[in-house]
Amino acid sequence: MLERTSPEALAGDAVAPRRRPGAPRLRLFLLRCTSIVLFFAAWSAFSFANARYLKLFNPVLMPSPLDVLNAGVALTESGELQHDILASLSRVLQGFAIAAFAGVALGMAVGRSRLLESLVDPMLELLRPIPPLAFLPMLVLWFGIGEASKISFIAYAAFFPIFTTTLEGIKYVDPLLLRAAASLGASRRDLFRYVVLPAATPSIITGLRLGFGLSFFVIVAAEFIAADSGLGYLINDARTFFLVSQMLLGAAVIGLIGFAFNRLLRLVEARLLRWRKSAWN
Repeated sequence: MLERTSPEALAGDAVAPRRRPGAPRLRLFLLRCTSIVLFFAAWSAFSFANARYLKLFNPVLMPSPLDVLNAGVALTESGELQHDILASLSRVLQGFAIAAFAGVALGMAVGRSRLLESLVDPMLELLRPIPPLAFLPMLVLWFGIGEASKISFIAYAAFFPIFTTTLEGIKYVDPLLLRAAASLGASRRDLFRYVVLPAATPSIITGLRLGFGLSFFVIVAAEFIAADSGLGYLINDARTFFLVSQMLLGAAVIGLIGFAFNRLLRLVEARLLRWRKSAWN
């Protein structure tokens, strides 16, 4: 027999609004756009008020977003901005690639071997608290002011967050998952491939995101000291001549590149971890 539905229930279903699947995403996108617009509006208002009324800073030291945009157009037309972006990106990608390979490989190896962890971990824990900037003068003395010193400096700085998150992800896989897979006859190799590695992937990607952000942090410092190109050199050279709009332009470009790469890693993470759901959705 067919189950009867009361008229009240039918009326309730008719009145209840239907949620569009894309509505939350659209609302989130609009909120983020609003945040960016408000930031630039506040910046423009403060720059205008400082130049006309407040006089807190020299107006040259507080350019508006339009001034920064004009500086970017001028440097783009001359070709300087593209040259500096490519120079910094080349150094960052090379150093980050070395750090990513070494950090993930060593983190996996140490996480799977108690003996290797006892040998390697104490040494790395001694080096990790030392600021990377402390080694920059030594690297310049060892490798000169060429590309090798900058790439090795980036690789050293980005290695530790990648290694640490990889190690934590490998070591602290849920034991219930391992026991369940082992009870089904999974070999040690299968356990690592189908259980440990997927479970550690979020931690590994988080380490890669942190390492890439740190790579841009240290490349600016490296290009301050020994470089004739790059975004760090652009910022330092602009500081010498009080070209604050160019300084802010270099910082903005670094932020945009970092944001783009972070989004790329998030897309890779979402692709690899389609099964994972946020607890706050």
